[in-house]
Amino acid sequence: MVNFYLSIKTLHLLAVISWMAGLLYLPRLFVYHSDADLTPSQDMVFQTMERRLYLFIATPAMVLSLLSGGILLSLPNSPLLNGENWILIKLVFVLLLLLYHLRLNHYRHGFIAHRNPHSPRFFRILNEAPTVLLLLILILVVFKPW
Repeated sequence: MVNFYLSIKTLHLLAVISWMAGLLYLPRLFVYHSDADLTPSQDMVFQTMERRLYLFIATPAMVLSLLSGGILLSLPNSPLLNGENWILIKLVFVLLLLLYHLRLNHYRHGFIAHRNPHSPRFFRILNEAPTVLLLLILILVVFKPW
């Protein structure tokens, strides 16, 4: 049972790291995409990079994060089954990351339709959200308050 737990936990950490990489890099691509006066071929390069990052890295990593996290929460002695309050707050932050992930896809589709109303500054500020959420999640996981 210990090997199963550690295997799932390792998978979860790998998936979360990959998901966060996508959530941090995609808005950075949006900064560059919205900052430049692009030729059609340059625009297509950005769209291709954004699509591949979102669909082939960030989204599978998100799904794997949620699945492996769900497995960890269902195991005996999980903080959720033991009624620990910090895990509920962590799950709210994870839900916010999920909503952020979906919102990035909305912005991606805006670039596809050539209807991006946002400035590079908007995307620079937006890029800070996953960092703040990750920091809060790490504090909860490490210190387990309450």
